[in-house]
Amino acid sequence: MDDQDHPLTHQIVQAGPDALAEMLDLERLETDFFRGTYVLEEPFPFYGGQVLAQALVAAGRTVDPDRHVHSLHAYFLRPGDAKQPTVFQVFRDRDGRSYSARRVVAIQNGQVILNLSSSFSIGSTGPDLVDVAMPQVSGPTRPYQRFHRLFSFEGALTETDVTPLSRPDRFWLRCVADLGEDPLLHAAALTYGSDISSGLVRLHGPEGRRGPSLDHAVWFHEPVRADGWLLQDMRPERTGAGRGLYSGHIFTQDGRLVATFSQESLFGAPRR
Repeated sequence: MDDQDHPLTHQIVQAGPDALAEMLDLERLETDFFRGTYVLEEPFPFYGGQVLAQALVAAGRTVDPDRHVHSLHAYFLRPGDAKQPTVFQVFRDRDGRSYSARRVVAIQNGQVILNLSSSFSIGSTGPDLVDVAMPQVSGPTRPYQRFHRLFSFEGALTETDVTPLSRPDRFWLRCVADLGEDPLLHAAALTYGSDISSGLVRLHGPEGRRGPSLDHAVWFHEPVRADGWLLQDMRPERTGAGRGLYSGHIFTQDGRLVATFSQESLFGAPRR
């Protein structure tokens, strides 16, 4: 779709407490075309968590409301520009009796900056088995802190973390924006927050450190509200061939594992 078909009505804004809700409120251009018009002035590349969350909302707006996202996998293809709107084109790959599959491409200036595949399900019954335990950590206590570039969220570090890191790999998060009762928006908020740090920070050294993200995946084990405290716990898996992989788990305050995610990034000697 050509942006010239629809005049741009966006304006640069200052992020307030409801910034995330405004980011996720996509404009519908056509049946399967959406546009994110929330833009802001930043001296950094487009935050990947924002385009991930918006792409998920675009996909979810094309499935029946009784179908909830259970997984997504996305590839970051080009740096985006936070000062420009993003167009999202949705492809309805399949609608079965229980599952719906969607693909989304995010476009800026006629180029694809991200593609995302996602799956939605009406849910079914089955064994509920968990082999991952929530780490023994302190709860979220004041003072709360803001994480750089993570709008509408407040965070808290765990007192049990004794190794100082440039970026924390275990912390509490909760959304302070009003997302209402829509499970899709809460899943998108969880996705938005899952990209804020990295499990590779513990491997940083003279020989290498993480670079731009390549891909990101999230598995949603059950619907969860993003406005309650969630523990995000990440760990490195492996580096090699110029790439690094880490995985992460998200738990509720009462210890339920509600999501698992992973990301692969470039990993090597810093450029001069």
